[in-house]
Amino acid sequence: MRALISIVFALFMLAACQSAPIGSSPMEPATAQNPAMIQAGAQPGVADPGSLDDYKLGSGDKLRVIVFEEEGLTGEFQVDGSGLVSMPLIGEIRAAGQTVRQFEVSVADALRGAYLRDPRVSAEVLDFRPYYILGEVNRPGTYPYISGLTVFNAVATAEGFTYRANQRHVYIRRAGENEEQRHPLNSTIQVNPGDTIRIGERIF
Repeated sequence: MRALISIVFALFMLAACQSAPIGSSPMEPATAQNPAMIQAGAQPGVADPGSLDDYKLGSGDKLRVIVFEEEGLTGEFQVDGSGLVSMPLIGEIRAAGQTVRQFEVSVADALRGAYLRDPRVSAEVLDFRPYYILGEVNRPGTYPYISGLTVFNAVATAEGFTYRANQRHVYIRRAGENEEQRHPLNSTIQVNPGDTIRIGERIF
């Protein structure tokens, strides 16, 4: 009888393990983990700049400009420190402060009439301008932007916090703004191209 009870109990435990989702124990529902996992992976508030129609170009952005059926006018161009792009025939075109679509229109307008009757222009951002991280990190400096970048990613790239770092708040000056803003330091704070991040010193 005791052997029969042991066999039944073993079969019950085996069935419970097989029905439990991967990553959870039989005693812990999978739904208990899901909210934390979703929250950790979510990065609300700012989308990848590469997918934003209203992303404003700035100095340091690298563009690919295609003028259809005009290979001599097609190429890769850098937005210089003055916010201009120097292109064949038409010279300097302002890019800073414009969206990619607005820049396309500017290039087409400059080409229309004098050079081409009906120019068709397409542009895309190849590389976004860098961001800057200052203050209480081990390697402050300028770093290339990557899509989906968060403040924690930026700190990790700068080899982490110093022992003096205030890990409760971060100061960010967004590109094009004159004043930095203080934010609670958490995993949802995203970095945009051209931003300046400052990690302050904690009060001992």
